Amino acid sequence: MHVIYDLIVQISWFFLQLIALFNSKIKLFVGGRKSALKHLETCLSSTDKTIWIHAASLGEFEQGLPIIEQLKVVYPSHKILVTFFSPSGYEVKKNTPVADAVAYLPMDTQKNVARFLALVRPELALFIKYEIWPNYLKALKERNVPTVLISALFKKDQIYFKGYGTFMRKALSAFSHIFVQNQDSQKLLKSIQITNTTISGDTRLDRVSEILERDNTLDFMEQFKKERLCFVAGSTWPEDETILVDYINHAPKQLCYVFAPHTIKAEKILGLTGALNKRTVLYSKLGSTTGDFDVLIIDHIGLLTKIYSYADFAYVGGGFATGLHNTMEPAVFGIPVITGPNYKGFKEAEDLVNKKGILPVADKFAFSELMKRLLENPELCHKTGEINAQYIAQNKGASIQIMQYLRTLL
Repeated sequence: MHVIYDLIVQISWFFLQLIALFNSKIKLFVGGRKSALKHLETCLSSTDKTIWIHAASLGEFEQGLPIIEQLKVVYPSHKILVTFFSPSGYEVKKNTPVADAVAYLPMDTQKNVARFLALVRPELALFIKYEIWPNYLKALKERNVPTVLISALFKKDQIYFKGYGTFMRKALSAFSHIFVQNQDSQKLLKSIQITNTTISGDTRLDRVSEILERDNTLDFMEQFKKERLCFVAGSTWPEDETILVDYINHAPKQLCYVFAPHTIKAEKILGLTGALNKRTVLYSKLGSTTGDFDVLIIDHIGLLTKIYSYADFAYVGGGFATGLHNTMEPAVFGIPVITGPNYKGFKEAEDLVNKKGILPVADKFAFSELMKRLLENPELCHKTGEINAQYIAQNKGASIQIMQYLRTLL
């Protein structure tokens, strides 16, 4: 079966190289992999002791960050290698100071795997949440490298739990240990005879808890917000923006608004700016523009988490489009969080919708009505925000359990 799988990966790689000629994101995906091994040769030497962490994208990296930071402290003589599957992770974090080396993960062929592991020689391998690569896992097990999956979340409709999922079940069984987010995941793994598991929760809650301990001050937000209530819309897609813009254009004046769109391409930002009839300014123009503004559009990456600290209400995008973004980053600040209707499959969002800390809306009318209730009832806002803050405080601690186990491996 590995031979067939290997062939499928090679064929996929061939077509990805063709698509890269016409698609900028796939071009990064392909180009980064072509140079990944050469890049690692410049970062790692034959005498290095290496810990390898693999994340699919930026969200998974943030999920694993509390563990990565602790590994650097506990094992200062080891080099930390972080690999990414997606350009949206690698391109943002390729210069992160928490890692000694950052690279794209070469495609999961037996040849690539052999070259990668011969170069890296990891003493420990960590995979975050979903990344299950059969050839890598098989080779790691054959080399007796402790391999751990952290913050894993499983659903019964995944291939591992289907009759035709034998090959992927075997890949999953190669992990030395699996830390899962909840009891349902542990039960599903037990149903396929995988019992080397621990329920630890989600390390992402540890990550967002750390946000409260740092300095979140942003001078431009102090100047923009002043004494007004502030509504922050983060990681928005056009489907979200249609609803939000309609509300903002007819909203009362006691609010100011911040947009941090998921895509900051010039044409997207121009379209959003043109749709708003309020006084609007881009972050990139703040230094050259004077006056008071009602809407601030963030056309820059890396500011959203701190911006949420200024929010009295937050909207997290993706719930009308490709998938909900991180609701925990605003929730940790103890404010109401609003999303679109598609939040299923995101455990924390599901939990907080049930607890009424996250408030989903189905359309612009529901959103407008919800905002009216929140603005007219400060006590409702306070209670809603407290639900979010308490949930995170009560469920953090996954990193402690995981690190206790990892200390037994090295």
